[in-house]
Amino acid sequence: MIQFDHKSFLKTLTSRPGVYQMYDGEGKLLYVGKAKNLKNRVGSYFRARGLTDRTVSLVGKIRDIQVTVTSTEVDALLLEHNLIKSHQPPYNILLRDDKSFPYIFLSSEDKFPRLSLHRGSKRRKGAYFGPYPSAGAVRESLHLMQKVFKVRQCEDSYFSNRSRPCLQYQIDRCSGPCVDLVSEHEYGQQVENTSLFLRGKSQELMVRLADEMERAAQALAFEDAAVYRDQIGQLQQVQASQGIEGVSGDLDILAAATSHGRTCVQVLFVRNARVLGSRSYYPPLKLEESVAEVLAAFLPQFYLDGARDVPGEIVVNAALEAGDVLEQALSAAADRRVRIRHRVRESRGQWLKLAVQTAETNLRAHLADRQTILGRYQALQELLALPERPERLECFDISHSSGEATVASCVVFDQHGPRKSDYRRFNIEGVTPGDDYAAMKQALHRRYKRLKASEAALPDVLFIDGGKGQVSQAMDVLQELQLSGVDVIGVAKGPTRKAGLEMLVNGNTGVEKRLPVDHQALHLIQQIRDEAHRFAITGHRGRRDKARSRSLLEDIPGVGGQRRRELLRHFGSAQGVQNANVEELKKISGISNRLAQQIYDYLHSSQ
Repeated sequence: MIQFDHKSFLKTLTSRPGVYQMYDGEGKLLYVGKAKNLKNRVGSYFRARGLTDRTVSLVGKIRDIQVTVTSTEVDALLLEHNLIKSHQPPYNILLRDDKSFPYIFLSSEDKFPRLSLHRGSKRRKGAYFGPYPSAGAVRESLHLMQKVFKVRQCEDSYFSNRSRPCLQYQIDRCSGPCVDLVSEHEYGQQVENTSLFLRGKSQELMVRLADEMERAAQALAFEDAAVYRDQIGQLQQVQASQGIEGVSGDLDILAAATSHGRTCVQVLFVRNARVLGSRSYYPPLKLEESVAEVLAAFLPQFYLDGARDVPGEIVVNAALEAGDVLEQALSAAADRRVRIRHRVRESRGQWLKLAVQTAETNLRAHLADRQTILGRYQALQELLALPERPERLECFDISHSSGEATVASCVVFDQHGPRKSDYRRFNIEGVTPGDDYAAMKQALHRRYKRLKASEAALPDVLFIDGGKGQVSQAMDVLQELQLSGVDVIGVAKGPTRKAGLEMLVNGNTGVEKRLPVDHQALHLIQQIRDEAHRFAITGHRGRRDKARSRSLLEDIPGVGGQRRRELLRHFGSAQGVQNANVEELKKISGISNRLAQQIYDYLHSSQ
């Protein structure tokens, strides 16, 4: 097939802002992008080095590029958004969520206004409060409104046909306007209080309720005063549950986390200083995007489709390269100033930290999802041409600091994810410091000799963090112990040591292979390799710190705990003991001339 002649194409390409569309040999749209400078941006895809595997995969499929020149970068962003939404190119980050967010609607045309859940276009006259992250969050708020303010939530047809109060009135969740059990004035006050609360003016509302409570008490209307007291108490509980105070206005907090070819974008909704809830999104990654790139692709699709309101402030957890352009586009869509910030403190900083932690937690849960795991195991089975899906995977890694305190780790995964009860660490002794091959061989021999003796389950696939040298050690150990049926795969870091560029080494065939960055089997291998590395380095640090914190006095023959305490009490520290001469040591109770000389000789010989 004829390759795309990018050199000729770039010679004629303009440097103005615009949008570029990349097509394959069948005319299918692969990717849509925007650029402040089309020539520089498109040319960056064809540079000789520095591209990720996913970008290389995309470039290899390009047979045609079409561009649309725009007046400004903002126009380019809007056009890019429309094209992505219309065509959903496979290499773009796609937000597959067309549901509009729900609101709380307070009607204004009714004699007795109604509170209800609303989703869709805002055609009816009244006040809309939100958006809320889910219908469940709306219902929770409506439930609270019923208990505190007793504003009706029934359908208009049900309301107009009542001849006696319904169950909601009997359980004290409605004031009974359908049968005139409350005056229009009193009901209007409750509607106004509800509106104040939903607009975030809780402090003003509580002052008003406190005044009403005092007036009722002075008029000896103690039952009415008790109602206001209960409302104030319930509102104080709601305020306390928010956890963070001192923020005004509407804002969204967006935090992205990426790992093993997946991403999670967590959106936290804050309206009128109240956290309404949050929602998680998992847009698929086709290229090797950073957190900033994920957010830059996510934000236009999230806000520019007109399905949701754009708040006055958006807080993100990474600096966006074209954040000013996106601000202009969102401001134009909202018809008011919209700010995008990533450096925040105090309350906003706490919310952003919460959103980041939630994104990371949800992403870990998503990666551990049963269907995700089974899909990755299926991909590994196909990659290694195994007769059946592997049930048990083990991975070994070595960790040390210039040969000091060498520790080997063994982590175990099954079809439910990490099997931490089977994790093992091995303190490596008797090998040349820094000899990773010998350390790996010792750990493997100790592990599989024990498994063979106890007839315990062997792994279907054994991963080794390393290249051909480490793999050969594993093959030697398995052959020496006469263990068969275990596939050995080395996971060698790429030349840049970046995730996605790993080289897999097959122990049986010696064949080296690099997988596409979006391959599910590679994601599983990266996950188990990273877990082995984490487990090894944690063990190494613990062993190293313990060795470094161990006092020289603990190894002196004839000096037990009591004498160590006396020495330290007299000289103040182990260094003070080391600087003392024999005559000074002899002055300590319980230390003879011979022991003093022994302590002195030991400390100075070890120096």
